[in-house]
Amino acid sequence: MAHSSGSQALTTAELASLANERERMEAEGGAYSGESRRDEESPEPLLPQNYSDDMRNRWERIQTGFVDDPRVSVQQADELVAAAIRKLAESFAQERANLEQQWSSGKDVSTEDLRQALRRYRVFFQRLLAI
Repeated sequence: MAHSSGSQALTTAELASLANERERMEAEGGAYSGESRRDEESPEPLLPQNYSDDMRNRWERIQTGFVDDPRVSVQQADELVAAAIRKLAESFAQERANLEQQWSSGKDVSTEDLRQALRRYRVFFQRLLAI
């Protein structure tokens, strides 16, 4: 199956293994237990619109192909879910890297920038738990 991102396909099992490894490596870091209220604003999209549209189109092709080859469809569905998870992780990692770059260059990161970053994490986390 061709992937628009050009990267190697991963399965959800491989992503889970990588996530577990990363958690072990970052275990000494603390957890923030800040705001727990639900965001009253409508949540912003977690992925760019064009990426989401592409993923929906791919899902429709996978679902349509189930009749002809159920095993391949399940494999492709797993790869699609893994790709979406990877894209989300990349998005959050980029946001964090941008903040860390500002810190390391001696620039002050505004409290508003940090609030927005934390808000984005909170909205994502609440949506994830609501699934």
